[in-house]
Amino acid sequence: LARALPRSSILTTEAMQQRGMNISARRACRTARPCARRFVGVRAQAATGSPVPKTSIMVVGGTGTLGRQIVRKALDEGYDVRVLVRPRQNPADFLREWGATVVQGDLTDVTSIPASLVGVHTIIDCATARPEEPTKKIDWEGKVALIQCAQAMNIQKYVFFSIYNCDKYPAVPLMNLKTCTEKYLQASGLNHTIFRLTGFHQAVIGNYAVPILEDKQVWGTNDDTRTAYIDTQDVARCTLAALRTSKADNKTLTLSGPKAWSTKEIIEMCEDLADSNAQVTTVPAGVLKAARAVLKSCQWAKDAADRLAFAEVLSGSDAWIAPMEDTYKLLDIEPSSVTGLEEYLKEYFTRIMKKLKEVGASTDRTNFYV
Repeated sequence: LARALPRSSILTTEAMQQRGMNISARRACRTARPCARRFVGVRAQAATGSPVPKTSIMVVGGTGTLGRQIVRKALDEGYDVRVLVRPRQNPADFLREWGATVVQGDLTDVTSIPASLVGVHTIIDCATARPEEPTKKIDWEGKVALIQCAQAMNIQKYVFFSIYNCDKYPAVPLMNLKTCTEKYLQASGLNHTIFRLTGFHQAVIGNYAVPILEDKQVWGTNDDTRTAYIDTQDVARCTLAALRTSKADNKTLTLSGPKAWSTKEIIEMCEDLADSNAQVTTVPAGVLKAARAVLKSCQWAKDAADRLAFAEVLSGSDAWIAPMEDTYKLLDIEPSSVTGLEEYLKEYFTRIMKKLKEVGASTDRTNFYV
């Protein structure tokens, strides 16, 4: 790989240190280089033939909440979609049924990456570690390896999803990893677009709407943090719009919903729409911070402690919302077409309440899964 790429596009150890990147990135780079080098000949041979069409894309993390929406939207718009899927007991048959090509690969297995990139023009990277997985292994070492392979395989565009204001919270491990990955991608020389996201409507359903419908415990905090949640379908629309315009090249864009909501407001809205009272347990942000301090001292609980680090974000009582006028204009998105959280929840509860009536159930029925 070092011989295949221009010297200016290779990140040296010194450069990585200057950008605050740790030894795990250098280890990932050393692993990725020999693997990608095997396919440099394939890339060179392809360069002498027909160019890779712009409609050829690969989605990494295509089975997730956001990834599947991007796959579906891209297929609807006529893209040739390839999805990198880890070997699993439950195959992603729904992706094949939609018309996508599924290839097996794993960000934790660098040797599986280069072959999946042959004939790909654009990578859309929306993968992230699951709760039971080591965050750094996937969200840092895996991303470094993927970017290195993208360089070697001459990928023309790389879309990466990050977190809003991640650079302001270096003490939160996942946000710090996102910041480092942003810097690494920006320094790689790849044409890229970075989207910083605030939060998804779909998370509100799982955390608040469903527990209230099932008459189960709802967990909240006493912070005043407000989040402008956005629908993953709108994020998918913005993503595909970024592929159609060069104005999005090498840009970092924030995507947020039209209005920011506190946890208390969301619970009250769900109660009103469900015509039911929630069993709310409020956990002070200080308790979460104390729990994290205890778990950090236990090696076996390190990943759990890292996830509790988001208490640092809650204690700031910030508003996770960004002005979107310039972004909508750049991507040619009509602002009125973006779904707000209130509209999304009204539609969700209308659909669910109709189902409840059809089965003769009440809103306090337990074990009502959707």
